[in-house]
Amino acid sequence: MNRPSERGDAGQAFPIYITVVAGLLLLAFAYLAVGQAAANRNGAQTAADAAALAAALDTRDQLAAKWVQDVSDPTKWWDIFEGEVPGLVNSCGRANALAAQNDAGVNACGWPTPLEYTVEVTTNKSVGDSIVPGTEERHSKASATAVIESLCTFEPPGDDAGDDVLPELTCEDDRIWKLDPEDLTTLPEPPDLFDVHLAD
Repeated sequence: MNRPSERGDAGQAFPIYITVVAGLLLLAFAYLAVGQAAANRNGAQTAADAAALAAALDTRDQLAAKWVQDVSDPTKWWDIFEGEVPGLVNSCGRANALAAQNDAGVNACGWPTPLEYTVEVTTNKSVGDSIVPGTEERHSKASATAVIESLCTFEPPGDDAGDDVLPELTCEDDRIWKLDPEDLTTLPEPPDLFDVHLAD
């Protein structure tokens, strides 16, 4: 006598089951869309970080080369460590290259100070198809700023210092470079002279 009722209950439960499954699928697709967008944004930020750092590193190498060139003239050291060097080449080309390696394009590359680069990029790939309308045409953007900081200090030579005396260079971790003008074969490398990092 109960069998018809049991069949009726089962028939009533089936639409509820379908509704629950459909809701879960919709929720899963929504999470997937959020994940796609987050991954795309992360890719954009990675590209921006790499591009800004690449530009700053290239300028750091230029400054270090200039210091080596003028190592015998300590009166020029401060200007070099502060980035005040005539003839520095804008390194935004390196930013373009690194952004491309990370599947993005540079929208803007700024060089507001000799020791700072700000780069804005857009991903080449869109967020992708999802249940959210328009994502297939949406590209993520991100920006990053990299700065160059001198790691070394020195006491400027006095007026009575001879040409055969160079100041000691004190760099990170209190490493002291005693420079001999008669033997300049061993000099600090660019990472010894300058730090490059992303701005906070």
